[in-house]
Amino acid sequence: MAADLKRIYTCATVEEAELRLRDFEQRWDKEYLPIGQSWRRNWPRLTPFFDYPPEIRKVIYTTNAIESVNYGLRKLTKHRGAFASDEALLKLLYLALRNISKKWTLPIRDWKAALNRFTIQFEGRVPQL
Repeated sequence: MAADLKRIYTCATVEEAELRLRDFEQRWDKEYLPIGQSWRRNWPRLTPFFDYPPEIRKVIYTTNAIESVNYGLRKLTKHRGAFASDEALLKLLYLALRNISKKWTLPIRDWKAALNRFTIQFEGRVPQL
């Protein structure tokens, strides 16, 4: 199933992605209806992704930072029944985020190519290092 989803977001155009989404729905809707429905519901928010060149898109869809953060926060709060206050929860999440960010030591894969494309596409907005 993951390979079929990858065929959608690695398409060159929105039109091709639409065809791959239809293929996905035909194959998987009987078992995983909410996935196709979610993609359809959010399609207008997903399609601007295809306006970017492949170098930028690859960096976007191969970056697992969001998943990593969510996993770290879920792991922290999973077995706690309640918090003394909202402030206690916020302090715990702040400290967790600080610790999670220390683990981010690996460079983003294919960042150099993406940065070059960002510099071209967003001229004047990417600071020169």
